[in-house]
Amino acid sequence: MEVVFLSNNFFEAVKGRRSIYALSKESTISDAQIVEIVEQAVLHSPTSFNSQSSRAVVLLGEQHDKLWDITTETLRKIVPAEQFEGTAQKLASFKAGYGSVLFFEDQTVVKSLQENFALYAENFPIWANQSSGILQFVVWTALSEAGVGASLQHYNPLIDDEVKEAWGIPQEWKLIAQLPFGKTVTPAGEKQFQPIEDRVKVFK
Repeated sequence: MEVVFLSNNFFEAVKGRRSIYALSKESTISDAQIVEIVEQAVLHSPTSFNSQSSRAVVLLGEQHDKLWDITTETLRKIVPAEQFEGTAQKLASFKAGYGSVLFFEDQTVVKSLQENFALYAENFPIWANQSSGILQFVVWTALSEAGVGASLQHYNPLIDDEVKEAWGIPQEWKLIAQLPFGKTVTPAGEKQFQPIEDRVKVFK
């Protein structure tokens, strides 16, 4: 049953966001628009206690390529040689994109909250990860709305030290996720859904 108040641009954008793995070194929008999306997402995505602990780094062109070269060489050292070909192909598909967004959480902010609100100390790292997840979703969905494909990756903590060294990232910034993006070469396939009544319970 179609619910009228849900039939709006926001939910269409939510539905349209998919994991896109086949990317090209093109973008449907300008570099300035990409940066604007990330900046607006960082500004307006919610954080616990309004901590504003989320950080983002945008890598374009050769800097994007450098990220996936670092990741490839890091994994080459730890993945058995007979299994590395599949890993290399996967990483090459990310490098084939136009750019990447790196998502971080500033641990200085998290630790400060733990000290100032000791009662909730154990929860602040969890809430920081949740805040990062919201930011990742906002950026990903906004890029999708602009016709840019992306997928969310997690090669941290394996690449953390080299990433921080390569781009002068503060040690206090904890890498949470990587979002390679670019023009979609192959759209996502049909998505299968579990019965919604098994996933949502309503009590009146």
